[in-house]
Amino acid sequence: MRRAEPKAELWPARGVERLAFRRLPVLWAAGWFCAGVGMARFSSQPVAVWIIALVLLGGLLAVRVQTAWVRLVPLAGLWVVVGFACAATQPAPSQQRELRAFADNVSREVRGEVVRVRRLEAEEGEADGVSIDVAVEAVEEDTPETIRMVPVTGGARLTVVGGAPALRCGDWVDAPVRMRVPEQYRDPGAWQYGDALLEQGIGAHGTVRGEKLAPVGGRSGGWRCRLYAAQSWASGRMREYAGSAANLRLPRAMRMDAADAGMIDAMLFGDRAGLRHELRLGFERTGSFHLFVVSGMHVALIAFGLFWLARRVRMPEWAATCSTIALTAAYAMLTGFGVPVQRALWMSSLFLVARLLDRERNSLNALGVAVLVVLVWSPSALFEASFEMTFLAIVAVAGIAGPLGERSFLPYARAARRLGEVWLDVRYEPKLAQFRVMLRLAGEPVARIFGRWAGGWAAALVRMMLWGAELGLVAVVVEAVMAAPMAVYFHRAVALGLPANVVSVPVIALLMPLALATFLASLVSAWLAMVPGAATGLLLHGVTWFIGHVSRSRLGDVRVAEPIWWVLAGALAGVAFCCWAARRPGWGWAAVAMLPVVVALVIWPERPVSAPGMLEVTALDVGQGDSLLVTGPGGASMLVDAGGPVGGLGPVLAMRATGFDVGEEVVAPYLWSRRIRRLDVVALTHEHSDHMGGMPAVLRDFRPRELWVGLDVPSSAYAALLTEAASLGVRVRRMRAGDRVDWDGVAVSVLSPAVGYGNGGPPKNDDSLVMRMQFGKASVLLEGDAERKSEAAMVAAGAGGPVTLLKVGHHGSATSSTEEFLAATAPREAVISVGRENTFGHPRGDVVARFAARGTRLYRTDMFGLTTFLLDREGGLRVADTGKVPGFDLYR
Repeated sequence: MRRAEPKAELWPARGVERLAFRRLPVLWAAGWFCAGVGMARFSSQPVAVWIIALVLLGGLLAVRVQTAWVRLVPLAGLWVVVGFACAATQPAPSQQRELRAFADNVSREVRGEVVRVRRLEAEEGEADGVSIDVAVEAVEEDTPETIRMVPVTGGARLTVVGGAPALRCGDWVDAPVRMRVPEQYRDPGAWQYGDALLEQGIGAHGTVRGEKLAPVGGRSGGWRCRLYAAQSWASGRMREYAGSAANLRLPRAMRMDAADAGMIDAMLFGDRAGLRHELRLGFERTGSFHLFVVSGMHVALIAFGLFWLARRVRMPEWAATCSTIALTAAYAMLTGFGVPVQRALWMSSLFLVARLLDRERNSLNALGVAVLVVLVWSPSALFEASFEMTFLAIVAVAGIAGPLGERSFLPYARAARRLGEVWLDVRYEPKLAQFRVMLRLAGEPVARIFGRWAGGWAAALVRMMLWGAELGLVAVVVEAVMAAPMAVYFHRAVALGLPANVVSVPVIALLMPLALATFLASLVSAWLAMVPGAATGLLLHGVTWFIGHVSRSRLGDVRVAEPIWWVLAGALAGVAFCCWAARRPGWGWAAVAMLPVVVALVIWPERPVSAPGMLEVTALDVGQGDSLLVTGPGGASMLVDAGGPVGGLGPVLAMRATGFDVGEEVVAPYLWSRRIRRLDVVALTHEHSDHMGGMPAVLRDFRPRELWVGLDVPSSAYAALLTEAASLGVRVRRMRAGDRVDWDGVAVSVLSPAVGYGNGGPPKNDDSLVMRMQFGKASVLLEGDAERKSEAAMVAAGAGGPVTLLKVGHHGSATSSTEEFLAATAPREAVISVGRENTFGHPRGDVVARFAARGTRLYRTDMFGLTTFLLDREGGLRVADTGKVPGFDLYR
């Protein structure tokens, strides 16, 4: 009988092609297209003229010069022009000005259709809530002549508290709502929550009491309702399994609880409502959070897992491609079909189709096809984290790790297969054929002792080691290539990310199919789901235990500033060089050497930006809250308060409702823009949420040496903050009136709270820690939210005195800044931290008039945004340009 010819994929000599245009034309076209999109984003319109001139010049050169690379110039210019044109003509998201005209914090009747319902699980001590997205159809208009409902189109996100009625997608609701436009924070680096909402079709947000929310009928809803309903149904099945009798009979190590179900929901279906905050922090600190919440990576993992399975059962390649795309699309629907998932589905599908049609099966060329299609449809995706990280991950694996492995150990891994078929040896290179012979010889002693079946142990062990080496190589390369986007978008340099991801990636590869099998089995019976559920629970508990221990290490969470543009350009050039070198014979060592250079370039610490020899006070724009950065003449840094949510929602529930943490998204990015990696002091004036809400994130991100506090009050949020400080090794100093500290050449005197002052109830404004800072002849008074009682006590104690700069107490309310206090302090200039169009009426007109009457120049963050004051030792004061980062335009 004639032996069957071996398949081509057995052979180790898989070609590693160079990055030549004739081999990768679509990848080069995609690169030129991206250049055009970038030029449209960062350059002015006349650049198009230069691009066209470049095309014409290239055409002339191509005619006169016969060099091959010169002929590519007009083609490259054409793709750049196409990219520029696509980006310039892309429509911007609707600004929903019609709806925002009614988002003025006035209670108005709002009528519309519910298009999404999300549950919000709060931490202990806070009430749960519900978030609903409403497609607004009509809003109450109140004029002196009449009150009527006027038709309005737009989207509103409402947080329902106090017991929400049973709502489902498609219901019509009618309720009095105080709608607000999301705050626009005018601070360098701040993430704009309002822009993110507009991309989701949401123009305003607000809070409504459940008893005032009246369903007025319903209908089936559109396709969005069906998608969200599918997601809610799928995540609900996992919660039901967690509470089933079958699951509760399992041993504790294998049993899934509500927190585990919440994590599986996030990983499989993108529903993060049940994801516990402390669990999320552990994965964020090790840079592995993206592995455990549904993302483009999960869609790609499902797609390529299905494709591999289809090929293993000998399905024709065209059938495997079609079935993979269909099943992956069905899975994407269960995740809510968000934009990153849509993009990953498109890229995976296009990649498979391009691979099917490309005779040479070139992965990078297929990637170029996917990139081109996605960017032609949405050029702005080029500047989104999900797209960039998906693209770079594929480049790292297919462009760098794959070629390095092919030129080193992967041929040996493939040669270690099917050792029993001796006739295959002649098909291999001599060194690989000799390697196969050595493996057989190594297995013979074992076979003589334990039998012929054990003879393959040596080869199996070698294969495991080599495939493990491949996994390690991929993890190292991906971590190095991802250093730049991790620093830009997440400000993280995960020192322990490599071991965490080396463990997590294979676990995820097992956990995803097991969790999916548990879900599918639970549709039939919870008892049927016990077997995959037990394996899922065991794996999940193991990886969370490992990540939890890693994240508690200081090296597990290293935060970095965003690199400046030339550093990013250098890192990108380094990655491109690695792709080039990995594909050239004898140059692999250069690619390996360049990877740590790329990482070092991105995370190398720069000197913090400061004004040497001057005292700086910067009032950050944190809306209706307080946050001040104080920088000493020697460069030491102090943050006073960190902003936070205002209103009836607790801080955790507020963050779950909006997904926004002012400490993480506004305060920290500004500090990173100043190249600050660690704060010397963080001072908390008092325990109200608009001062303390962002503080936990600041402590975690900057690990200050000291935390200064005033009065201890019985507050669960404050107790949690002190616990966080203790876990981070932050020294807590309790300050009272009369305390003095020499801080970086500045004399800090505490004026309040008084030694005999106490408060056994909820936090009050008069609990505020008030500090006076004296730098030569210049002085600063930071009032916190101190009111007239505290001001009177300070004046009576003679602790006032003229000041150069006053941070006005309690956002300029009528309860602070009394005539007597202003007469005693006589501020030359003053700043009020206040939110635009706030519901409190801050600052009050009579308070503003008091400052005007005394000739005090008044600055307001609601009008000027972030404002920086520089004081010199002789008492001079100047104000930096509003909203600009000192050091980039003022100090250099």
